[in-house]
Amino acid sequence: MYHNQPSAALEELKEEGLLPNPVHIRDMIIRARLSPEIALELNHKFQQYLHAFGETQDLAKNLLVQLADQPRKD
Repeated sequence: MYHNQPSAALEELKEEGLLPNPVHIRDMIIRARLSPEIALELNHKFQQYLHAFGETQDLAKNLLVQLADQPRKD
C-alpha cells in the first residue's frame, strides 16, 4: 500500500501503471518537510494533477457506461 509512501507509489506506477489517488498525494506532500518554495511548486503541480485526474475519471466513466450499455455478442 502506497498511501503515505512516495517510493511505493512510484513503484506501483512503474510496474502496473496505477495512478495514485490525489488524496494520497496531497497527504504525502503535507507529511514531507519541504521548503516554502518547493511546497508552492509541488502544490501547483498537484493542482494540475488533480484536474487531469478528474478529467481522466470522467472519460473512463463515460467509456465504461457506453460499454456497459452495449449488448454482448456471444
